[in-house]
Amino acid sequence: MRPHAIRIAFVIIAFGAAAAIAIGDIAHRAAGRRLREVILSELQPVVLKNCTLKRFGSANDGGYLMCENLIQPLDAAYSYGVGSNDDWGCELSRRYHVPVHQYDCFDPARPTCDGGTFVFHNECVGNRSGYTGSHFFDTLENQIRKNGDTGRRLIIKMDIEGGEWDSLLAAPEDLLASIPQITMEMHGFDNPKIVEVLRKLKQNFYLVNLHFNNWSCTPKAAPLPAWAYQTHWVNKRIGVPNTAAPFPAPVSSLNAPDSPTSPDCQLHTTRSKH
Repeated sequence: MRPHAIRIAFVIIAFGAAAAIAIGDIAHRAAGRRLREVILSELQPVVLKNCTLKRFGSANDGGYLMCENLIQPLDAAYSYGVGSNDDWGCELSRRYHVPVHQYDCFDPARPTCDGGTFVFHNECVGNRSGYTGSHFFDTLENQIRKNGDTGRRLIIKMDIEGGEWDSLLAAPEDLLASIPQITMEMHGFDNPKIVEVLRKLKQNFYLVNLHFNNWSCTPKAAPLPAWAYQTHWVNKRIGVPNTAAPFPAPVSSLNAPDSPTSPDCQLHTTRSKH
């Protein structure tokens, strides 16, 4: 083959490779957008007839909305992902006189609570029992069982920076079905496990609150406004949906920006007081 023909062949090959890469990138971005749209379609909160929302914990980051009138009777609370502050756990422990089991294997801080009872466990929740490096993990089922709380009335708070997906996928159906309320910050927008977990939760729970963390606002998550979002789940055994209410449920004014000094980013829905 002549040099001129060889150069033409190389140019054609290069253009073909560039076109294939561009097409692949477009397909990848389209698939990512479809996944985020599905995630948003699963994150549609409902109004319950019998839920009085109240904010527990901090005024901003560290505060969570729960159905106050559906909390009692309460035997114990579980706080996953603690760090140096657990205002949520302290308020529950003091108000309902229950122990709060705290789990965090990454942050050595040991929050205290005057008038409350904290039981700190230097381990994290995951999808199996064992060490990952120097950090010990165990399953939600095992941790509840080891504390003697199987079958008891529990409330769970979870904020574990993306570890929620594998942890909840490993949780048995009957365990989740036994928990009255779960309040949780979820993380991510590009993992298919997110949809799997949301659908698993919705088999036993109503999603009654959705609030996006304004520390994580980003156009990359569109149509989600951010990559981290607080959710509250109420067991279908105790929650009564209000079919006459707007759907999805309006954003409660009890929600507050996690960062009071940063711009907020929420879905464009009408705000209402509950």
